[in-house]
Formats: sequence, structure tokens, C-alpha cells
Amino acid sequence: MAKDLTNSRLDRQNILNNEIAIDEIQQKSGIDGILWDGKIFVTREMTANFFEVDIRTISRYLEQNGEELSANGYQVLRGKKLKDFLESAKDSGKDICVPTKTTVLGVFDFRAFLNMAMLLSESDKARALRQLMLDIVIDLINCKTGGGTKYINQRDKDFVFSSLQEDNYRRQFTDALKNYVEDNRYKYAHFTDMIYVSIFREKAKEYKKILDLKANDKVRDTFYSEILDIIAAYESGLADAIKCEYERVDHILTQQEAEELFRRFENMALWKPLIQRGRVKMASRDMALRDAFHYQLSEYIQPLDKDEYEKFLGVAGDELDKLMQENQEVLRRLKERD
Repeated sequence: MAKDLTNSRLDRQNILNNEIAIDEIQQKSGIDGILWDGKIFVTREMTANFFEVDIRTISRYLEQNGEELSANGYQVLRGKKLKDFLESAKDSGKDICVPTKTTVLGVFDFRAFLNMAMLLSESDKARALRQLMLDIVIDLINCKTGGGTKYINQRDKDFVFSSLQEDNYRRQFTDALKNYVEDNRYKYAHFTDMIYVSIFREKAKEYKKILDLKANDKVRDTFYSEILDIIAAYESGLADAIKCEYERVDHILTQQEAEELFRRFENMALWKPLIQRGRVKMASRDMALRDAFHYQLSEYIQPLDKDEYEKFLGVAGDELDKLMQENQEVLRRLKERD
């Protein structure tokens, strides 16, 4: 979906937290600044000159978005820090046009500079830089995932264990439905959808539509490990609860009885923190990494932090992806074992 960085703080922060993309943007943008404290910095005046706007425009955006810009690297230098910065500027041979009696100076590091570019609606150069950022982020994700994000969840080192574990509990759950709930050709899909709706508010069909999955794509192959863990816990607990209820009433459960049992089960207080975490993970990751918006989970969407980007786009994910490609047959046999 098209992103308007000037209007969406969530989209801005998702790019600014992606350190892998930021490094590439810095290399390709050619922004020239002052190297100080191990990073590139520019002053407010340098920023205004680059974006071809009046410095008062930069000041206005700082006033309106000060908290966001400061969180992303804008700072006001005083005392020793200011002195050190001015010496670094002098050593670099750059004239930053700072009066000799200056006691405070606002500077942007590269992330804060990009943040300003995302906010500036008046500048054509800012607009071009925003497009460059979006292009680089898209290209980076496509490069890491071979052109598609369907299975980006499998770049997490915990995915294989969670997937195999959930597969075991899935069998326990379907066996309980088979043995203790009245026969109904739709009961497996029906109760599976009840689990999905309980955890992330979508039936399998709705989830597949949001991720644009094909008819033969397996939904669970696209789940993040945290979601698989919650599903496994549901399936294990429900399998036991269904068996116990069958033994208590001494007859095969009707679908209505099984549904009532499910509702009591899902309303147990212990699920609340796990489901809260799972919804945040699914909604936030899919928005940032798959450009997929879960309407039913919109209130749970948050910017991804840098560790999340490193998990799915970093070196560890590259190595795991290669390992999984090399061992696809082994993994298939493990999932199909009796």
C-alpha cells in the first residue's frame, strides 16, 4: 500500500528503526555532513540549505515535532559538546556559519535528518529523498526474501521448533475432535477458525486474503513463532478439556457443547497477556515487513524496534534462510512423521 511519510509517524518510525536500511540510505543518498562522535551530523542551517527551504521552516517543524525529532537523534549542543563539535567541523574544513559567541547549537544526526525529510512537505528535495527511502526499504526486503515476503517469518531462528511443536499439538487437538465431538465434516475447519479468531480476530480465509496467499498456501507456514506457540497452547489445552468433558458427561459432545467449552477456555485470564503480545507481534511485523494491514488488529500496531529488523533482515536470518533451503526435504519429513 502507498505510504505517505509526511502523515504517518508509524511509517516514519518503521524506516528510522531499520538500521540495515538506514545504512544503505546513507551510502546512496550522498548526504555530506560533519563526522563527530562516530556519526554524521548537520546543523539546522545546513539542513535548510540542503532542502532549499528557509531556516524558519526548519525551526517551525522542530517546534511542532520536537519530541519525535529528539527521539530520533536531534540534539542541542552546549558547553564541551559544542566545543568538540565545532572543532570537528573546523578539522573537516567545513564552514558551518556559526557565530563565534554561539553557546547553543541544534544539530541533526543522519536519522534525525531523514526524519526531517519525512516531515517536510514544502521541499521537492525532501520529497525525492522520501521516495529514495521507500525504494531502498522495499528493495532490501525483496532482496532478503527472494522477491516475496510470504515466508519472512521463517527467518526467525525459533520458527522451526515452534512449527514442529505446534504440529504435534495439532494432532492431539484433531484427535480430540474426532473421538469426543459429534461427527461433522466442517468441525475441524470450524474450531480452527474459532482458535484463530480468538487469538488474532481473523478466520483462515480472511488471513489468507490479507497476506494475498494462494489457495494451496499453508497458513501456518506463514505464522510467526509466537503465534504458533499460542496456537499450540490452545490446541493442547483444548484437547485435554474436550477429553475431560467427554469423560464427565459420558457421551459424545455436541458441537454446541464443544463451542461452550471453547468459550470458557478462551476467557481464562491467563490468555490475556499472551494474546496481547501475539497481536502486537503479528500486526506490527506484517505492516512493516509484509506491507499487510490487519484491520481487526489496527489498535495493536506499533513501530518495529531495531532488534526485530535484525532478526528478520540481518545476517542471522540470511544464514537460517540458507540452512532451511538446503534442508527442505528433512523438514518436510519431520512434519510428516507419525
